[in-house]
Amino acid sequence: MKPGFPFATRRLMMGGMLTLLAACAGVPAREALDQHGEIERVETYLNTARGLKADFVQTWPDGGKGQGVLRYDPGRLRLDYTTPGPMKLVAANGHLLFVDHRRESVTRMSLGRQPLGLLLNQPVHLSGQIVVTAVQHGTNSLQVSLARADSASQGILTLGFSDIGGRLSLLVIEMTDVERQHIRLDLTDAAASGESWPDALFTLSPTD
Repeated sequence: MKPGFPFATRRLMMGGMLTLLAACAGVPAREALDQHGEIERVETYLNTARGLKADFVQTWPDGGKGQGVLRYDPGRLRLDYTTPGPMKLVAANGHLLFVDHRRESVTRMSLGRQPLGLLLNQPVHLSGQIVVTAVQHGTNSLQVSLARADSASQGILTLGFSDIGGRLSLLVIEMTDVERQHIRLDLTDAAASGESWPDALFTLSPTD
């Protein structure tokens, strides 16, 4: 199995509330309000992107590449790999299953202390137990970084979006572990049908 599974996390320095972060960084109150609006947009996207499908290229910490198809419903995610060989990752109901058919290996773990779990709370609330550590809004782009409020050492999840005409589309999922290793997925052709995927796609069974 490639390095980087399970998804661990790195130690971060973070504040609590967005307004406190803004004050400590000397960010004007207006900018803090603007960031709050951007966070709400991301939250809405993650809670409504039913039937999301995208092609992905994954980069592991050692620089190795994999690719396949991503499927997402709020609270659940599936990756089906075509290269470097047939593999699948299913994350749902607080747990993760990774199957490497080449090696006939199966890995199971909890999402409770892993960065990927920050994406799969249902519904997604980017406040309270989750703290937004950074918001960056560029030309036609938006990026947010997330961590658990009660366990800053457990890692960070960064989501990158295209932002064209006020419409978000997920482009990047990046996870950083405790040893500062990165796993990155770059997405293309991401589109949501508006209808949820069949539940059978997200069963935590090695044979499905």
